[in-house]
Amino acid sequence: MVARIVVAAPASGHGKTTVATGLLAAFAARGLRVAPFKVGPDYIDPGYHALAAGRPGRNLDPVLVGEERIGPLFAHGSAGADVAVVEGVMGLFDGRTGAGELGSTAHVAKLLDAPVVLVVDATAQARSIAAVVHGFRSFGSGVRIAGVVLNRVGSDRHEQILRDACAEVGTPVLGVLRRHDAVAAPSRHLGLVPVVERHAEALESVRALAAVVASGVDLDAVLAVARSAPPFAAAPWTPSVGEPVAGRPVVAVAGGPAFSFSYAETVELLTAAGAEVSIVDPLRDEALPPGTRGLVVGGGFPEVYAQQLSDNAPLREAVAALAARGAPIAAECAGLLWLARTLDGRPMCGVLPVDAAMTPKLTLGYRDAVAVADSALAAAGTRVSGHEFHRTAVTPSSGATPAWAWHGENGTVREGFAEGSVHASYLHLHWAGAPHLAHRLVSACA
Repeated sequence: MVARIVVAAPASGHGKTTVATGLLAAFAARGLRVAPFKVGPDYIDPGYHALAAGRPGRNLDPVLVGEERIGPLFAHGSAGADVAVVEGVMGLFDGRTGAGELGSTAHVAKLLDAPVVLVVDATAQARSIAAVVHGFRSFGSGVRIAGVVLNRVGSDRHEQILRDACAEVGTPVLGVLRRHDAVAAPSRHLGLVPVVERHAEALESVRALAAVVASGVDLDAVLAVARSAPPFAAAPWTPSVGEPVAGRPVVAVAGGPAFSFSYAETVELLTAAGAEVSIVDPLRDEALPPGTRGLVVGGGFPEVYAQQLSDNAPLREAVAALAARGAPIAAECAGLLWLARTLDGRPMCGVLPVDAAMTPKLTLGYRDAVAVADSALAAAGTRVSGHEFHRTAVTPSSGATPAWAWHGENGTVREGFAEGSVHASYLHLHWAGAPHLAHRLVSACA
């Protein structure tokens, strides 16, 4: 039994991250063991959650991992916790385009049988807020909105009007945050700046959020709502898939400020598959870890650090040599850019004969993909659900043997590169949704 709440909103920008992160930090300051989660494929918010909670922030995305794994992943991530806080994505009922509630915050709340706290931006609203709250409580079925947190409230008079309106529709007000309470966090082209790039400042932001939420939100009332969640029976997810590979091959995983987009389960799966995982920071380290037999490079912001990555010629050469030796390399999004010949005109690793550049276009969305050919990561015909999220492009967009193919608006899309031992693509995968990928990669490394 884990006390749990889902923090949702009518739309993006209402203050979900502020409230969720503040609740995590405020509960932790009380001595509670808190477990943080984020609905959807977001990599950045979980970093702030982890800073607030003192344990990994994890994602719950039914599209990427299948709805049958949401309960087990929640049980895995909340083991030993007193309370779990799940931050939603977009608006409460916004899920995968054209797929109804699939992947929405409401979908995850129902899968977890968890009460919802609705964060509502009250800017330029008075009694009309009752219609908003009533509409969200009435729409759909199976979602219990237990109360609201009013954000960006202007004055005592404004607060009283809003409280009276919520009382008209029988919705408890669990907290009120004033406009002057806003805690600024820098952002750029893909959202907030990740924690790993501004750790000291992020820590101060989290402390400030804890203070704001503790002073403006009735923590006891929110905790009571979380404890009202019924018993939840789900066997915890386990990262083990078959027997671990013998020999403990060293698998380097890129990290640091340039490659901060990763799910906690990736390293857990690699370790369970038998790998000795070693983190390499391409902005700092000039060599791969001793004995490296394979490399995993996730997402991040190489475009922000292109010059520094280019300046680290020793590591670029080591990665190129690793690929030339036939060692398995799995790269996605930012990893694809780093393996390219150039990024915005600056030399990269040169593993792939492609050039990458920033573009004004945002590419965003889920993809149901199939592996075109055998690779160190996936067997031909392997089906996965992934997510694209980038403002860059590579030329050409795929090699003679693409990594994946999927149905796009204008026909079949062939994307990425499965060249020799290298598998590189823009597609972000949550390996908990296809845990055999980790075992296949570690086996290839051995």
